[in-house]
Amino acid sequence: MTVTDLALYGVMPILALAMMFAFVRLLRGPSLPDRVVAIDLLTALGIGTIATYAIATEQTALLDVAIVQALVSFLGTVAFAYYIERTV
Repeated sequence: MTVTDLALYGVMPILALAMMFAFVRLLRGPSLPDRVVAIDLLTALGIGTIATYAIATEQTALLDVAIVQALVSFLGTVAFAYYIERTV
């Protein structure tokens, strides 16, 4: 088993399962912060999926996409924290 096989057949199903659990939390979250944390987790899992796919296909350009997605997610989380601070 090579690293590519491990990435495709080992890591990707685990990431997909984690995404399903995070999506359930997004739908059932009792409060707005729970939902925002679920969206942040989905974004982090998406970054992991992109990175795994980049390793499996040997396309390093996809890692730039993952970095940009991480930066946008971080800015969204900071904006939400600022919103919560201002409203409470």
